[in-house]
Amino acid sequence: MKHKGIAEIIVKLKNADLALRSKLVKSGQLSEGYNEEMAKLHKQNTKILNDIIDQIGYPTIDKVGKEGSEATWLIIQHSIGQPVFMKKCAKLLEEQVPDDQANKKNLAYLTDRIAVFENKPQLYGTQFDWDENGELNPNNFDDLIKVNLRRNSIGLNSLEKQTEIIRKQAKNENQLPPTDFEKRKIEMEKWKKSVGWIK
Repeated sequence: MKHKGIAEIIVKLKNADLALRSKLVKSGQLSEGYNEEMAKLHKQNTKILNDIIDQIGYPTIDKVGKEGSEATWLIIQHSIGQPVFMKKCAKLLEEQVPDDQANKKNLAYLTDRIAVFENKPQLYGTQFDWDENGELNPNNFDDLIKVNLRRNSIGLNSLEKQTEIIRKQAKNENQLPPTDFEKRKIEMEKWKKSVGWIK
């Protein structure tokens, strides 16, 4: 590991993120839109990580270790209000995967997340949301057989199995569907426009 100090900073950012998420889960606020406190933390983490990337390039396993590299991905995955940064990181991550300096599953999750925010079909079915029936389902994807083949090729379980896992996790965390699905959908589209995901 070439940058131990930087790795520690990145892991600290990730821990703050997860601690806040845990707090919101406990208070039942996680499903009620993009929490203001969380949005602020994500923005702050993005800025720090962006400065690190400008300084050392993408925080790969050889630069910041496995934990630091995984923490980097989580911060990027949560930088949802920063489309330019997220897309820049997806390109950088893609360059590192062939040399085993980054996790191909992480790239799949990030690629899907960007697609969902741009209202495009996801390739790996990694992103889930509540539907109008109050059930957690994968966001829009192209074709179930193709999705499962892609998932299998990078070591992910089937989408059917993953759906079971996601629903069970939400139940364990007492996550509830939004009280007004249509209102949430409208707010989500408005938010996507406001931060630049869609025009």
